Amino acid sequence: MKGKNISTIDLLIETHLRLERQGPGSSEMTIKALNFLDNLNQISRVLDVGCGTGGQTMVLAQNVTGSIIGIDQFPDFINIFNDNTRKLNLAKRVNGIVAQMEDLPFQKEEFDLIWSEGVLGNVEKGLNCLNNFIKKSGYIVVTCPSWFTDERPEEIEKFWVNAGESLYTIGDNIGFMQKAGYHLIAAFSLPEKCWDNYYIPREAAEKEILEKHPENQVVEDYIKNSKYEIELYSKYKQYYGYVFYIGKKL
Repeated sequence: MKGKNISTIDLLIETHLRLERQGPGSSEMTIKALNFLDNLNQISRVLDVGCGTGGQTMVLAQNVTGSIIGIDQFPDFINIFNDNTRKLNLAKRVNGIVAQMEDLPFQKEEFDLIWSEGVLGNVEKGLNCLNNFIKKSGYIVVTCPSWFTDERPEEIEKFWVNAGESLYTIGDNIGFMQKAGYHLIAAFSLPEKCWDNYYIPREAAEKEILEKHPENQVVEDYIKNSKYEIELYSKYKQYYGYVFYIGKKL
């Protein structure tokens, strides 16, 4: 990436490459969600959609004995993901590949568990893409941003609309899951600490990028928008947050 040729996507990738997680979350919350599941064993097949560099995937691998595939659309993330599996001696049963959620290279009902943290805008969107790949009695576990209230300030609603995401309430997302043929096992919101786990290292990475690309308008606009996002969460966190949704396919 050089000078004025840098794009917002380039900046997003550069920002997130060195982060343990590419969205709000924590090892504790990943394990909490995993503890709601049973009947997973050494022959279970798990898919982590939008795995990033594998922060949550490595936690899954250390707590699930089956095989795990992580997919992400960005090759740079997958390179780090596979480096991490080798460092943790997990490469024999954990593998990252470049793929997009809308065009998965797998067989129908191939997976016992599909996991996705911080990638989906809502449960309905995720199930439309993923449902066919989950076995009967298999699990779907996802986090997505959700409204905590039926009404919210115009400023924060406008932000999510402009970001291209259609946020729904927790009740709406549970309804999408049930309509798609799933039994809801649990739904719980992520604590504020999970946002700090993401935002604090992200701000540090963005500071380095700003120093690396001085007087670059694209970079300055990117950093400005990022700061606005963080300010909005601080201002309106009582109205929205990330929520874990855990369902079992009937």
